[in-house]
Amino acid sequence: MQFPESWLRSFCNPPLNTQELADLLTLSGFEVEELRPVAPPFSGVVVAEIVEAAQHPDADRLRVCKVNAGGTELLQIVCGAPNARVGIKVPLATVGAELPPGEDGKAFKIKVGKLRGVESFGMLCSARELGLSTDHGGLLELDASATVGKNIREQLLLDDMLFTLKLTPNLGHAASVLGVAREVSALTGAPLNLPAMAPVQPAIDQRLPVTVEAVDLCGRFAGRVVRGVNPKAKTPSWMLDRLAACGQRPVSSLVDISNYVMFELGRPSHMFDLDKIHGGLQVRWGRAGEQLKLLNGNTITVDETVGVIADQQALESLAGIMGGDATAVGDDTQNIYIEAAFWWPEAIQGRARRYNFSTDAGYRFERGVDPATIPQHIERITQLVLEICGGQAGPLDDRVLRLPERQPVRLRVARAAKVLGIPVTQAECELVFQRLGFGFTAAEGELTVTPPSHRHDIEIEEDLIEEVIRVLGLHRLDDGAPLGPVVPRIAPETQRPISRLRRQLAQAGYQETINFSFVEERWERELAGNADPIRVLNPIAAPLAVMRSSLMGSLIDILKHNLARRQTRVRLFETGRVFWRDAGQADGPLDVAGVKQPRRVAGLAYGAADAQQWGVKDRAVDFYDLKGDVEALLAPRVASFRPVAHPALHPGRSAEVLVDGVAIGVLGELHPRWRQAYELPQSPLLFELDLDAVLQQPMPAPQPVPKTPAAQRDIAVVVDDSVTHEALMAAIHAAGDSIVRDARLFDIYRPAGGERSLAVRLSLQDDTSTLTDERIEAAVQAVLHSLQGKLSARLRT
Repeated sequence: MQFPESWLRSFCNPPLNTQELADLLTLSGFEVEELRPVAPPFSGVVVAEIVEAAQHPDADRLRVCKVNAGGTELLQIVCGAPNARVGIKVPLATVGAELPPGEDGKAFKIKVGKLRGVESFGMLCSARELGLSTDHGGLLELDASATVGKNIREQLLLDDMLFTLKLTPNLGHAASVLGVAREVSALTGAPLNLPAMAPVQPAIDQRLPVTVEAVDLCGRFAGRVVRGVNPKAKTPSWMLDRLAACGQRPVSSLVDISNYVMFELGRPSHMFDLDKIHGGLQVRWGRAGEQLKLLNGNTITVDETVGVIADQQALESLAGIMGGDATAVGDDTQNIYIEAAFWWPEAIQGRARRYNFSTDAGYRFERGVDPATIPQHIERITQLVLEICGGQAGPLDDRVLRLPERQPVRLRVARAAKVLGIPVTQAECELVFQRLGFGFTAAEGELTVTPPSHRHDIEIEEDLIEEVIRVLGLHRLDDGAPLGPVVPRIAPETQRPISRLRRQLAQAGYQETINFSFVEERWERELAGNADPIRVLNPIAAPLAVMRSSLMGSLIDILKHNLARRQTRVRLFETGRVFWRDAGQADGPLDVAGVKQPRRVAGLAYGAADAQQWGVKDRAVDFYDLKGDVEALLAPRVASFRPVAHPALHPGRSAEVLVDGVAIGVLGELHPRWRQAYELPQSPLLFELDLDAVLQQPMPAPQPVPKTPAAQRDIAVVVDDSVTHEALMAAIHAAGDSIVRDARLFDIYRPAGGERSLAVRLSLQDDTSTLTDERIEAAVQAVLHSLQGKLSARLRT
């Protein structure tokens, strides 16, 4: 929202300078994003009138002009502008004037010059040379009423300041100069001056038939016929200047009037060429397949969720957003139909974005426009049309169908004081609502407030409390630090901090990612096997519609992002919460009833196992690389692994991770089906573990240094080919001899016949005495006996 300060002060002129006014608006919730002058600094430029214009004797494209700049003598100026002619008033940079800096950053100083032998005592200026616009097509033509000799900065109000406000979605009532002025009046107590909007007396008796078929689209529709207008009438300079200051380019007098009232009063409207309307107008929802060519030249196809205005033959307007090309006003327009309506915000929201454009009208209707002032605003538009373009107006046709019901909201004064943390009296609250124009009834300790029709954002008590402190001033709030009990939460020694886990993963070559907790429903269905995920009530984007129950989908999405940028080796990890439905979950300080929110750590490895180097041959990362990373993450605890079926992982290359016999997660290669579905050149390796389990660490227990030497013995046993490493180690440790401290598999040999030979190195040690050969042999025999009994193993000969 951009507007000039002078326009705002014409409605409300508080005793504040420009910066104080900007600070006031910012502190009251209307952030002033930018504050800058209308024009860059320059001096020595005055209004001049061209009295004579003769051809240059030695140049076809130059003219020698005699101009009246308010002095005793006419000044001779050589000018090359194509529109330099007798009778127009233009800016003149006199000798000694300084114009805005050019591309070199230096100010341009005007001196007496000579062009093709003819002296020139100044320069006639275009808008571009004064820094007012990029137009360099000719001289800047001023209004005929401009005072000759007057400083151009005073004539065009170029010392005015432009305010640019950054409005939040709940501040639709401030999307106009009047809306901002209304707030300034409430904040300062300065009087509010409204423009005259006296009813126009009808000169003709003509109405356009209108049928509103969808009251859930349009709650109020008003219009008026005006005949005999002159569309070629010139828009007044004061209106053009204000529109330009708002960033709006001029189009035609009729369109300029409509845009002007929108910026002035916040009322979007539309003007139809009455003679191009076939029959009457119908306000309804679109029908599948219907097409409409818009004013911007785009042709769109609507459906049953898009509001339209149609006549008996075709669509004529996209309701609340943009008019159609077929009934647009032009230079040959003689009769017009002025339309203004109340469109329900939910019927307009998102419709323009569907067609990849936005409009000022749609911006305002999405946030809510005052339905009560439609007749007055049409009177204002009619008044300007008659003054500028002439014509005869018909009666106002106002159809009220269904308007928003403004429900009273109760404000408890004690509650307001408690929320704000400062003393607030009932008298202060009443004064605030009087200034804001809110109707209310008072009782002891409370006020029942009925929000006005232009305030769509007042629905609950906290909204009223916000209004109270906005008007009273944020300086009333106590800036002292809040006081409260500080209870240290000491982490147990058996839990390592999550920061250490992050550093460990980073040192292993993984990079941390942070993703949204809401994800695509497809990820949940395909990668987590979750057919009923928790849905987001108001998603920020249509695809991100459910809460995640796994971190794998986010990591795969980040992998695709990296592959699209030609990253061939990727290591990623993320820590965060996942969300499951759990009827047994009770409500608590950090919990929500019915939703379990465990923490997870997940990782992804893709590409080469090692960064490219001369010392190691290139190979792709595999299951065992990721298994080693998981084991290092869990150390000093020892993890075990067993096959698992997981919807996201390859059925033969995945495993469940167990610690102390408890499953804490999974790891494996992405299923080939999903590798193809997500268009990945090769399958990444993934792991996902319970974060709380990973953070657990055993307390260090001191052990004395052994005083006796250890012994080692190698055994080779033949077992069935289906025997796993885990079963082998379990059988060895089940021998029960305490001197067998460790066992490691160091060789595998597969003879024919469905068997294999496993070579194991046993480490034996006794803390109290030196081992003898007899003691060692007894322990080895005990191990062999256990292997034979549990695995049907035999000693290899």
